[in-house]
Amino acid sequence: MAAVLRLWHRVPPLSVPGCLRRVGPPLPGYRRMPLRASRSAGWARSRAWSQLGAGERAGAGFFGLRTSRANKTRGRLRRPGLVPAAGGRGARGAEQPRCPAEMEPSSASRDARPAVTPVAAVLPAGGSGERLGGATPKQFCAVQGRPLVSYTVRAMERISWISDIIVVVSSENIGTMKSIIEKYGHKRVMIVEGGVTRHRSIFNGLKVFAENEFSNHLLQKPEVVIIHDAVRPFVEEDILSKVVMAAKEHGAAGAIRPLVSTVIASAANGCLDHSLERARYRASEMPQAFLFDIIYEAYQQCTDYDLDYGTECLHLALKYCKTNAKLVEGTADLWKVTYKRDLYAAESVIKDNLSQQVCVITNVKEAIAQVGFLLHESLKSQIKVEAISISLSKNDSHLQNIFSGQCYNFICINDKKYAIQETQQLVDMLEESNIPLLYPVVLILVHLDTSENISFGVGTEELTRIKKFAREVKKKNILVYGLLIQYKDHLLLQDTVNSAAALIMALIKDRNPELIGQLLVA
Repeated sequence: MAAVLRLWHRVPPLSVPGCLRRVGPPLPGYRRMPLRASRSAGWARSRAWSQLGAGERAGAGFFGLRTSRANKTRGRLRRPGLVPAAGGRGARGAEQPRCPAEMEPSSASRDARPAVTPVAAVLPAGGSGERLGGATPKQFCAVQGRPLVSYTVRAMERISWISDIIVVVSSENIGTMKSIIEKYGHKRVMIVEGGVTRHRSIFNGLKVFAENEFSNHLLQKPEVVIIHDAVRPFVEEDILSKVVMAAKEHGAAGAIRPLVSTVIASAANGCLDHSLERARYRASEMPQAFLFDIIYEAYQQCTDYDLDYGTECLHLALKYCKTNAKLVEGTADLWKVTYKRDLYAAESVIKDNLSQQVCVITNVKEAIAQVGFLLHESLKSQIKVEAISISLSKNDSHLQNIFSGQCYNFICINDKKYAIQETQQLVDMLEESNIPLLYPVVLILVHLDTSENISFGVGTEELTRIKKFAREVKKKNILVYGLLIQYKDHLLLQDTVNSAAALIMALIKDRNPELIGQLLVA
């Protein structure tokens, strides 16, 4: 259950509005602990980092490999609990495609980016998924064929100013996490063995940057560290930027959301004791951000009880470092995958993000061009349509530009009964572009039947051939469907194309792998 925070108007007048502050009598034995490094030292590191060239900063991002320290630490053995992710620069060495949800930020978002400063992210992913039910922990459950944690890692690594991503997993899942990073080509990622509780896992992730704990490690200590759950995959750059900038100013910051339900307390006899006024409280969400020295000091000073039973990082910063966290209003997409129904909701969000654009590929033949135009007109009210007329045997630059964008749906119109060879060329181009590496691609083969025959028959042998091809291509994360449009009555052609457009939208939105290789008739 999300932690509940009091609103700022309950804080005495001298406190900063919008900041978390403990309300009530002082805790026994409470005192302010000295920080090991001052904020001025942090700003000095920020200025030194900003003086580096863009190339130097980029080269310093992967696994925290800093060129100035590489020779000093070469050949040293890593301490137990630190596992470098093999193939971290990408299994294929190519730029990864982006989901439509991963588009370039707006100008307002770019303006809100934090000034150049070392920022890292720690993703606790060591949970057992007990509330989800089932043998597989929720962070490793497949959503559209891809583990949930991979989406969250991708959400972080697509943000250029996050230099290092620490994923904390249980010891038995280190191998699983390494294989995920290798398969999906994730970058700037380090795997760390977690503890028996959430706080102990986060503490282990922070220790990677503390030289007095892991002096043989190459990761540069960040000025600001983001803590974000690995099972919150839809975090955007805008909210990350806001909490980072707030943390630089206040020492700590976290996203909050209005409470959906009223919080009540029960008495010892199981009856209602009292309820809280919902308007005066907020639900604590992720992401949260901290000046590294503050949160690391808090974890060093906290008790075993806090490490074993606590859940709120902002509370540790307040309790042990007297740091009043700035509370930042979050967005509705910060929810956490906890129960099985949440997995279905996450899949629905991802499918919707992948269904924003379609590319219609035709050739110069008049009938095909006409159907392509009508299809474009019928689809454009439901989805963004990019229409091109090319020969797939040529390396068309326009198509390559589409591949490098955010398009995960393709319609190929032809008048050949079985254009398997041409389709294979398109599949090869898609595979070379790395588009299917992270997300399933829908490829709909529209056959235009211009024959004068009253009926159109497809033999068993031909259907078997189509299904076999679709099964082979599915291994490359490409979903192939067939669609037949009969071009006989010109007066009814528009109605037929409208019917085809409805089928196309259903295939794109549902992305059902069980229907691959089927031939549908509009």
